[in-house]
Amino acid sequence: MKQLALRIAGFGFRREATLESLAQALDQLAEQYEAIDKLAVAHSMLPLVEEFGRLRGIEVISVADAELPTVTTLTHSAQSLQARGTGSVAEAVALLAAGHNARLLGPRIISADRQATAALAEGNR
Repeated sequence: MKQLALRIAGFGFRREATLESLAQALDQLAEQYEAIDKLAVAHSMLPLVEEFGRLRGIEVISVADAELPTVTTLTHSAQSLQARGTGSVAEAVALLAAGHNARLLGPRIISADRQATAALAEGNR
């Protein structure tokens, strides 16, 4: 039996980001892609997304920060590369959480307040 693909939204954000920043980013993704099954975030950024997931009733997957540089992303942010070793934290965590052979559905989007980014990956995890 074929496994159904899961859609996992990955987040990246600045220290100043709020729950509203995450909501803005996720709502933009949901408008564009509809179904979102789970959320993903780097372990060091877990508390804010964990709280957001609880409020929205969506499971959160934490990925190891050390894995971020192992992922090729569509976006190549110089700031993200310097801080986290990846072109987009949101894209990297979405891909890592979605599992082997996951694919991004598009480049990251940026919240209206520019404090958070979100990307959607499809995978079989």
